[in-house]
Amino acid sequence: MTSSFLSDLVQYQRLFLMMIVLGVGGNLLIGFQVSVITYPSEDIKRFINATWVERYGSPLHQKTISLLWSLVVSLYCVGGLLGCLWSGPLAKRYGKKTTFMINDLIIISAALLIGCSRTARSYEMILIGRFLYGITAGICLNIHGQYVGEVSPKKLRGFANTTSSVFFALGKALGQLMGLRELLGTQTFWPLLLALCGFAALVQLLLLPFFPESPPYLLLEKDDKEGCLQAMKDLWGEGHHQAEVDDLMKQKASMRNSKSLSIPEVMKDKSLRPSLCIVFLLTMSMQWSGLSAIYFYAFEVFRTAKVEDVLIPYVALGVGTCEFISVILCCSIIDHIGRRILLWGGCAMMALVLAFLIMTLSLQDKFPWMSYCSIALIFLFVISFGLGPCGAVISVMVEIFNQSARASAFVIVGTTSWMCLIVVGMGFPFVVEILGPLCFLIFLAVLIGIVIFIYIFLPETKGRSIADITEELGRIQFGKKFLLTALGINLTRDPGFCTEL
Repeated sequence: MTSSFLSDLVQYQRLFLMMIVLGVGGNLLIGFQVSVITYPSEDIKRFINATWVERYGSPLHQKTISLLWSLVVSLYCVGGLLGCLWSGPLAKRYGKKTTFMINDLIIISAALLIGCSRTARSYEMILIGRFLYGITAGICLNIHGQYVGEVSPKKLRGFANTTSSVFFALGKALGQLMGLRELLGTQTFWPLLLALCGFAALVQLLLLPFFPESPPYLLLEKDDKEGCLQAMKDLWGEGHHQAEVDDLMKQKASMRNSKSLSIPEVMKDKSLRPSLCIVFLLTMSMQWSGLSAIYFYAFEVFRTAKVEDVLIPYVALGVGTCEFISVILCCSIIDHIGRRILLWGGCAMMALVLAFLIMTLSLQDKFPWMSYCSIALIFLFVISFGLGPCGAVISVMVEIFNQSARASAFVIVGTTSWMCLIVVGMGFPFVVEILGPLCFLIFLAVLIGIVIFIYIFLPETKGRSIADITEELGRIQFGKKFLLTALGINLTRDPGFCTEL
């Protein structure tokens, strides 16, 4: 196994370099933006109030400051939703490489706005910058996974797809690290902290032109077979790549025309409905799996466990580091174990941990030592997420759509993801107030439901061509007949189960 890895490392060295370049200017920045914004929150609120006093001579009311801060946070999600909607048309018209470079320019512009906001005494620049960051996040979350999956050979497709999750987790951990008071999370350096994304985007903007466009895009969208073969040789070496080309030609033959399908066309296509249903439910379940809520609730659990406030950021950094390490492990095993078992096994483990966490959170007032159990369970929940769904979901999403439908399908799925994230972000604090620790019962029900769904309906996609996967998905019927058949009930022998609708 080690010798095989070393030989792959030599043969596909250009591909691995491209994965790093895509990750540095891709999902790493999104993870960084998501985690880093909480650390300078009080400094930004003070800056907003001080700026208002300079302009108008009187301080802002506390509720107004809270409203402006909520705008700083929520504009990111609004921008993300818009960016997600634009990602499909951009990718279809300009290709994923050019779309990434356009994205880099927007990130650099946003970083300059936020980085200069304190000097210019303008909190409006922070609002605009966060909105632009959100647009780039919406574009990148859709494009990164597609691009890295399309430039990879079939044998490394799972590993490549998972790298987008690895860089996202790394970005979250780096945001938690750089946000510490000992580094850039101070009243003086917070503009630099929020502007760091611009440096990474600049690195990608300078290096990405040295790498090729996606081979499927060149062949299926541009009808450039020579360019496709050259891109494969550039990234995969001088080996024989005819099998990969043949797979793409099968896709091309099955496409109604040589162009990508629009969002309405994808939604109307009956052959794509099983795939859409699967990724829709997977995406929705990941947003409602409780991970975002766990990160939100973790600080309260740490305080209940008598962890000093000054130490909580370091414990949170430990949680983010655990997620990063577990995603790396997922990246290393996904092409050996497969996607399906990682998905249902990881979600089942998350459900089990969440059940115990509900119990410990409910009992920690009576038994103070239960707080330490809650901390351990939070770490275990994050590890379960990283080892299973975190990397496997994106791999399945890339593998069950052909080139003609992938861009539009990712827009549909990405829109769902952002909408679910907005619902969780806005609604969870109120649910906590009403239900307390029992709020996690909602997420537990979602996890149990998705485990059953994956086990019954999701086919394994490891090492299979998209044509084979599409053919199997076309036989799936998400109705009563298929469900009863999956449970082992033969309808043809027992007409008692037949009902007239």
